[in-house]
Amino acid sequence: MSDLKFYYAPMTSADRVHWALEELGVPYEKVKLDLAAGDQRKPEYLALNPNGKVPLLIAEGKPIFEGLAILLYLGERFGVDKGLFPPPLSGDRAEAFKWMAWSNVTLFEATTRLLRNTLERFPADERNPKVAEGAKQDLANGIGILDRALEGKEYLVGNQFSLADVAIVTALPFLARFGVDLSPFANVNAWIARCTSRPAAQRVRPG
Repeated sequence: MSDLKFYYAPMTSADRVHWALEELGVPYEKVKLDLAAGDQRKPEYLALNPNGKVPLLIAEGKPIFEGLAILLYLGERFGVDKGLFPPPLSGDRAEAFKWMAWSNVTLFEATTRLLRNTLERFPADERNPKVAEGAKQDLANGIGILDRALEGKEYLVGNQFSLADVAIVTALPFLARFGVDLSPFANVNAWIARCTSRPAAQRVRPG
């Protein structure tokens, strides 16, 4: 029986953890939350994740929240043996850490800024079109950095698919739906196609 219990909702930031679990091929239990119904705010869930968000992974009896923390845990515990995470104390491990942190700090901060100033679920008087445009430009600049890093490479780290790719790639098609133009970035688009064609990625989308 698996000691991994994964709480998620489809088409959220939990997708990257879901994908990682499928890539690793380890047994786990899935618990799907209905965010519209407020499952994430129920006392029993808040006792595990006081942030009231997904994803959440229970591993070895301990709750782990924050998608980056979960990916790092999975990489450390399973990924090296599965060829999906660089070995400890290697240059490639440092490179993986760099890009995974970049996705959470640089890319996701600008993404949050864009969504808070465009989505109708936020009050109109709190949405600022100029801030949204600035966020779009910051995202374009960030994707440009990623595009240059992928020049001549198939994947981000050691030229081998890894959880570092998973950490970032799930966000980019989502950004395109909010007006971020990916068309100038040939390397990024080819990388997205390579990553999302993997069988594990295909198993995640239906929920």
